[in-house]
Amino acid sequence: MVTKGIKNIFLSASVPLPERDPKFFQTADIIAIREAVIALTSVVLPHHCLIWGGHTSITPLIYYVMEKRNLNVGDHVKLYQSKFFEESFLEDNNKFKNVVLTDVVGDQEKCLAYMRKRMFDDNSFSAAIFIGGMEGIEIEYRMFIEKFPDAIILPIASTGGATKLIYDNIVPEGIKNERFVKDYGYMSLFQKFLIDKL
Repeated sequence: MVTKGIKNIFLSASVPLPERDPKFFQTADIIAIREAVIALTSVVLPHHCLIWGGHTSITPLIYYVMEKRNLNVGDHVKLYQSKFFEESFLEDNNKFKNVVLTDVVGDQEKCLAYMRKRMFDDNSFSAAIFIGGMEGIEIEYRMFIEKFPDAIILPIASTGGATKLIYDNIVPEGIKNERFVKDYGYMSLFQKFLIDKL
């Protein structure tokens, strides 16, 4: 039995871009991605800690929820960014207390790999949520399940993108649930499959 208390929740999410691989963009439901991230943030905070690699399409949404709901929970969010992208950091990054900047260790792919490794080495996670996304979703899914095999895994396939692809092709049958594919009531979904199980 998992003991109650503050748990670390990993979020892997992004909005697929049309100029990237069309297999991600063609199934992406941008409204569903947005709603799922907002619902997750609302449900997780202030009870648990949300940790993510700061994608530019996701970080502003998380800050929006914190500001809108007046959640003064700066220590319950942790954002990882590679210094490789320093010139394009969002202003929203400065609004978070816990921002971990990882070193430049080569090209973009090496820097992203290093940032992800740091995220998983620095923290112990009780759950991971996958929403929309592109190539990084599959990479982070494989890294996460290897490092945290007993964690709760929620691949929200209704959001499309890489999450739908991993749900259809990689995720074991024991993790799958019809609600991850068809249920757009994300607040109740996260309450039932995440919060109630932590």
